[in-house]
Amino acid sequence: MATEASRDVGRRLCTLDVLLVALLYLIAYRIQAAFSPYGPANPEAHYFLLPFIIAVFVWAMSYAGAYRFFRVSFLTHAGMVASSLAFSIGALLTILYLFKEGWMSRIVIVWFSLSVLIVLTAIRSFFIWWYFSRASSAVARQPKILIVGSGQRAKRVSEALAHHSEWGADIIGYLDNRSSSQNTNQVADDKILGTINDINKILKNNVVDEVVVAVPRSMIGQVSKIFKACEEEGVKLRLMADIYDFNIARMQLDLMGETPLLSFEPVAQNANELLLKRLFDIIAVLMAMPILLPVTIIAAIAVKIDSPGPAFFIQKRVGYRKRIFPMFKFRSMYVDAEARLKDIEHLNEADGPIFKITNDPRVTRMGKWIRKTSIDELPQLFNVLLGHMSLVGPRPMSIRDVDLFDNSVQRKRFSVMPGLTCLWQISGRSNLPFDKWLELDLTYIDHWSFKLDLEILFKTIPVILKGEGAV
Repeated sequence: MATEASRDVGRRLCTLDVLLVALLYLIAYRIQAAFSPYGPANPEAHYFLLPFIIAVFVWAMSYAGAYRFFRVSFLTHAGMVASSLAFSIGALLTILYLFKEGWMSRIVIVWFSLSVLIVLTAIRSFFIWWYFSRASSAVARQPKILIVGSGQRAKRVSEALAHHSEWGADIIGYLDNRSSSQNTNQVADDKILGTINDINKILKNNVVDEVVVAVPRSMIGQVSKIFKACEEEGVKLRLMADIYDFNIARMQLDLMGETPLLSFEPVAQNANELLLKRLFDIIAVLMAMPILLPVTIIAAIAVKIDSPGPAFFIQKRVGYRKRIFPMFKFRSMYVDAEARLKDIEHLNEADGPIFKITNDPRVTRMGKWIRKTSIDELPQLFNVLLGHMSLVGPRPMSIRDVDLFDNSVQRKRFSVMPGLTCLWQISGRSNLPFDKWLELDLTYIDHWSFKLDLEILFKTIPVILKGEGAV
């Protein structure tokens, strides 16, 4: 639970990080200037890069949770600093490589990296230990909370406050309107201060920082009385929003003019991670192009020579949010493959709406080889650059296959960007039944992170080299 005290610690740590990073970078440059036999290395350019390094490092630290989670181990602090530092140096070297700039001093990078890892980790850990070790200060920062409700939901929110708040919480009591004959309280009786009708009196006579409404759906009609009381007393109000049985991944409050809209998203992904994912896709594809472009040209010529027809096959696929896009592949079948599908559909070996047979007569000689090596998928890198696909994500399906879906949950796979590889690719590929394929897609969607994408990419490489599960 974020409190003003927690946000204050985060702001102070962010300021401390900015100052230390700037200081350590300047010290690293002065060390290079003092001890290098070649003298100072391009001072104007090095100073010009400092704001970029600070901005990327602070963003990476924020992404790692360094300004939200404080009471963690020393190793966790070190891990946050190390990962943020690695990302910042990686971003810096990528920019220098893309613009073909080679003037950055390696001595500055090495000294800066070592000093940030050691000094920043030590000072941050000491600051947090000192800040939280002052017992009187920590108790003073605990928000005093009144919980409206005394049943299972009230018990659940009080446990959440105790276990998920940096400063803990001082729960002064509970309110409810149950009579003694309806006594199903899940909290201590001596902590029940009265009923909802007593809220004005209790707010007036007690120090209350926040009111948390944790009543069942049947009592939601009485919330307006609580809103009015909190408004009159100037007390923050929080409302448990899990009133309905809805699997919520993210909840967000937006203002449309003066109208508040509470959004419930069953699939939600971190916007910063999505931006990082997109940048990674673009950079990775561009850096791989010098190697893959010759392979693409050779494969295109081989497909063209092997059988009549175009080298590329373009098919409409269903992508993000069910938007249709043209997916590029090397043609691995004869040009009349689509027309011949109805003649061999009864030979389908796959479960569910997808169509797969081991020895498809429509596949050309070259097609069998490029499918086995996954070279037929190389043109989809252009789909990645165009924003139709990502390197990692559920495979885009054809309109025919989507029309055969018999379960609405199968369409949840369209809530994320489709990709070249996913969990199915590293778990058996075409050897998997459709239900297992779908299960893996949904697992990926529900547990997505940029780290998971990297793990899938690294595990995909040996699978492709072995040709496992390719049809």
